[in-house]
Amino acid sequence: MAARIIVPARVRTFDAHGEVAAGPDRLAGEEPLEVRLNGEQFTVTMRTPGDDFELVTGLLLSEAVITRISHVVKMDYRSGVDQDGHRTYNVVDVRLAPDAPGPQRGEQRQVFTSSSCGVCGTPSLDSVLKPSAHPVAPSRPLVAAARIVALPDELREHQRVFDATGGVHAAALFPAAGGEPLVVREDVGRHNAVDKVIGWAVQRELLPLGDTVLQVSARGSFELVSKAAMAGIPVLSAVSAPSALAAEHGRQRGVTVVGFNRRGTCNVYTHPERITGD
Repeated sequence: MAARIIVPARVRTFDAHGEVAAGPDRLAGEEPLEVRLNGEQFTVTMRTPGDDFELVTGLLLSEAVITRISHVVKMDYRSGVDQDGHRTYNVVDVRLAPDAPGPQRGEQRQVFTSSSCGVCGTPSLDSVLKPSAHPVAPSRPLVAAARIVALPDELREHQRVFDATGGVHAAALFPAAGGEPLVVREDVGRHNAVDKVIGWAVQRELLPLGDTVLQVSARGSFELVSKAAMAGIPVLSAVSAPSALAAEHGRQRGVTVVGFNRRGTCNVYTHPERITGD
């Protein structure tokens, strides 16, 4: 699997005057992952191979297909081979428990989802705005501003695939009170990195994640705010700006949305009451 996460390549480097160098390089792996529910296709997404079961678990939680790990009876790779006859591990089938909420009829994502868009393929706006089984607790926890502004650099220290390729996003769950990250994941898709982090927590029955901060290396999009809300994460911190819809969604769902968190300062767009000067 490691050879599919970081892929060797050859590169030729040019400047304005022509070619100046040629040599080896390394690229982030990107492959399709088909997700099946009880044998039926649910979605196909582009991702960096690795931590696939976490990705699928987090995706199903975000889509309200499950609310806890006991809703997953079994998850395994199905058959699939590449042109050389090697198993690809690019199809995951999930057998759901009878009491799992499951996708509503007509909500299956029967389209291709790119690594840059996690909500592409949902059939309607109503199917995107899902109620959470793990609602965010109001006004807690309190998080020191010094803690928030330190998180991007702490996340950067754990971005091993980015160091090698420069081509992936990262997401991490940090304890709000301080300490090392609980989990860090990288992927070509920012939503995939978040799904992997949330899936890790679901598998360990840690939800709701009411005492954590979700730090991402990307912008604060609507879909990331939605995923945080579905897992009960009270604070989403991004190194770039949130969208207007992300800020509005955070306001409605009780998520503190932090943007432009870089070089020791940040902007807090929603629910600033959680951020303290202590």
